[in-house]
Amino acid sequence: MASEVRYSGQPASPGLAIGVVVVSDRIAAMARDVGSPDEEIAALKAAVASAAAAIGDLITRVEDTNPEGAAILEFQFAMLEDDALIEPAIARIANGSAADVAFAEVMDEMAADYEASGDDYFAARASDLRDLKERVVRALSGDDEDVLELPDNGVLIADDLTPSAFLSIQWRNGQAIALSTGSPTAHVAILARARDIPMAVGLGPIKAADGETAILDGEAGTLTLDPDAQTARRSRDRLAEQSRQSAADANQLAEPAITADGEPVEVHINIAGPAELDEIDPTICDGVGLVRTEFLFSNRDGLPDEDEQAAAYERILIWAKGKPVTIRTLDAGGDKPIAGYTLDGEGNPFLGLRGIRLSLARHAVFETQLRALVRAAPVGSLRIMVPMVSIPDEMTTVNRLVDGLVSDEGSRPAVGMMVEVPSAALTLERFTTDFVSIGSNDLTQYVMAASRDSSDVAALQDAADPAVLKLIAMTVDAAKRMGIPVSLCGDAAADPRVLPALLATGLRSISVVPSAVGRVKRIIRSWSAAQFRTEA
Repeated sequence: MASEVRYSGQPASPGLAIGVVVVSDRIAAMARDVGSPDEEIAALKAAVASAAAAIGDLITRVEDTNPEGAAILEFQFAMLEDDALIEPAIARIANGSAADVAFAEVMDEMAADYEASGDDYFAARASDLRDLKERVVRALSGDDEDVLELPDNGVLIADDLTPSAFLSIQWRNGQAIALSTGSPTAHVAILARARDIPMAVGLGPIKAADGETAILDGEAGTLTLDPDAQTARRSRDRLAEQSRQSAADANQLAEPAITADGEPVEVHINIAGPAELDEIDPTICDGVGLVRTEFLFSNRDGLPDEDEQAAAYERILIWAKGKPVTIRTLDAGGDKPIAGYTLDGEGNPFLGLRGIRLSLARHAVFETQLRALVRAAPVGSLRIMVPMVSIPDEMTTVNRLVDGLVSDEGSRPAVGMMVEVPSAALTLERFTTDFVSIGSNDLTQYVMAASRDSSDVAALQDAADPAVLKLIAMTVDAAKRMGIPVSLCGDAAADPRVLPALLATGLRSISVVPSAVGRVKRIIRSWSAAQFRTEA
């Protein structure tokens, strides 16, 4: 009897799953007859068009329920629409290569160049290139099936998983993901957390076969194959307790979050578009702590006008029934390109023209969004939040623009800033802001000098690092001295390992994905300052 094998990596999405292995090898293609160079070139062009259509269809399927996921697919769609993508492959076909071989070779070389570029943005895009390779090669072989079916208890094992591959799978409770590479802060990890799919990354080469028994621990970041009886029993007991806890969390969703010390904590939700609210009861939260307005700007021809934006914002405010709704102005750039808006070919997009920097450079687009926000404000309790603020002049300019758009009889919405850049965390008193929301993902990235999309430095992307927690505590203290509200809307707030440390900084307002509300309320109710000091 084979002994159990355990792989250790990094936690990417919490939860425990016990099931059967499904090894992903989607690039394997059916044998195909190779034609003349002209026929192979025509076949490649048709396959690229088919892959683009498939991604377009996938965007349409998920844009209402997962607008952030749809936005992630835009990069791949844009690449397939660029004729320059296949020019090197066409040259190889003209010299006698088969279309599938030529395209696969070119895409592998491009991905390797991206990874070796030294630029974190391009390195993170390598998985997108490999995804495109897989799609086109499958289309060339006549495999048009876009959905990988998993059994109800399937544990998907792969080298990596792209956002488009994740979004094409019909996920259900009991399933999980184990990746040889990947990063806890990559887009696919964010998508997994939003869907409550347990996930571990960075496990290294995994030797597994379909049908093997597997245990995926998303909190420990481990994968166990062929577990022995004792390991299996302990895991089943944990899974049963997890199920009981999930049911208890669901039953208490509408209850307030109060620490064991008796201190109330506000729990808000993060959303990427109004469609996410259709199945959510507003009584479970204290409001919306983050609306990502990128959903309005992606997967479309042209940019949204004032009427379209105002209607979307009003829909969210109506849902909230008077509770505060914090809408972030367009946070494009970095790993979120928008055709016709963001810059192409920046050397280091994460440190370039993104967030408020880009908004102020695209003044007409920014003013349209501000007009729509001011117009929607009377419908509810609207707060405008500005991303990637680095210097006081940026907030001064935004405040002046908002003041100029508010009529004499109109109400001025609160205007606040995200603290994602160390310069803002270190000197918050210099900024004119009505409130503060800490973006833990980017703040961690910039404090640790570790790209959130790079698997090579994923271990450094730790919001519990003392340096990150110190800056968060400084921000909380400064906001309290200034007499302004302070919250945190990054992934750290929903991390059971990090949340107690965040509460210890004095933070009493957080915003998380809707699926995490029950869990974080349970953690908050069990937390006390005295107990935390004892355990620390």
